[in-house]
Amino acid sequence: AACFFSKMAEEGALQPLMFLLLYMMRKRRSDLNNANTERMNESHRRIRLRQYFMQKQKQDISTNSPSSSTTPNTAADTKSNDWWERVVINEFQPQDWLEKFRMSKDTFFHICDKLKPKLSRQDTHLRPALPLEKRVAVALWRLATNVEYRTISVLFGVGRSTVCKCVREVCHAIVSLLKPQYLRQPNEQDFENIVRVFNARWGFPHCAGAIDSLHISIIAPPQYNVDYWNNKCWHSVVVQGVVDGLGQFWDVCAGFPGSTEDVTILQNSNLWAMASEGGLFPDPPKAFMGKPLKYLLLGDAAYPLQDWLLKSYSESEGLSKSQLNFNYRLNRAHSVIENAFLRLKARWQCLLKRNDCSLDLIPTMILACCILHNICEVHNDHFNEEWLEAIGQTEFPQPADPVPESMDNPSAEEVRQLLCDYFESQDES
Repeated sequence: AACFFSKMAEEGALQPLMFLLLYMMRKRRSDLNNANTERMNESHRRIRLRQYFMQKQKQDISTNSPSSSTTPNTAADTKSNDWWERVVINEFQPQDWLEKFRMSKDTFFHICDKLKPKLSRQDTHLRPALPLEKRVAVALWRLATNVEYRTISVLFGVGRSTVCKCVREVCHAIVSLLKPQYLRQPNEQDFENIVRVFNARWGFPHCAGAIDSLHISIIAPPQYNVDYWNNKCWHSVVVQGVVDGLGQFWDVCAGFPGSTEDVTILQNSNLWAMASEGGLFPDPPKAFMGKPLKYLLLGDAAYPLQDWLLKSYSESEGLSKSQLNFNYRLNRAHSVIENAFLRLKARWQCLLKRNDCSLDLIPTMILACCILHNICEVHNDHFNEEWLEAIGQTEFPQPADPVPESMDNPSAEEVRQLLCDYFESQDES
């Protein structure tokens, strides 16, 4: 009888676990079915869109006059010019500009004006030059939607090679002309402003930025297939970014293969060299809690602990109350770059979906998107929260590469303890 009741007790204890496992298996099956359905719907939507544009193009060609047969592109150019000049320029409402180009009309023409030195073209005796504004619009449409060149070609009435050329030229022009103004290393006064905003907005003092990395899905060339294969089993390039307290980038390093660990990217970047040489901090360091302290960057477990780069205490340790409080404060402040990457991908979906551009262009495209992100943030262009819904449907989980504690700088532990003492004193007061 004792054995019988003991067996019944064991079965009773296992029953909740069995129900939990059964629930998790059913939820996993449901998630997979939903993901497959969404992928199929997206594929069907793209096919319908492509068929629509191809059908429209055939109709336009069939209705041309006989005299246009010697110049096949004339009708398409006429229609596209009519669509661009009459519909977009004159009839687009503010919401249309925001949805199609991810920015306001004023910001769009501000960018066009800034890019004139590199993108201005003269008409030739063979054909008129494509207007600068139209070339910028072609490029921004590609960056915002990541649709195929063929679709954009039909929409704007230009050849696919022209679309490709516009994207390449506009991205390079943005990096060349706008990076010095909108994505540059802060000077001493800028750093003081960043530190003040970080403390006021996120409650973390002496902080000059948050650092993190983002993997961008690509189609890797066969000869580099292994190099770009990350630990989540998809091909990618990595972008390392640093943002201020408002979520605007002030340092970006893009183009490393997906198999590269975050710590390797950091140690091979200009940021590491400048920080090691003291170029990122005032000399002498500002006083904090009665001690000289360098400005700080906030990272996660993928980065080594330094006297200028902090991360949370490992959760596996037996943490004190002040250490847990430090982790909470740091993680909350570090979320500013996580939010910045979310807004970056949602606004410029060439970074969200698999990018099929040539490998040599992708780093420039990433950098151009970061600059455009800053421009939109500086100009207070509205961000549509509905854009974030597309991120939840992505198939590309971000890799994580925690570094071993042996790579941490032992002297940096004093800095973490100093911040622990500061937050504890703040809570007590």
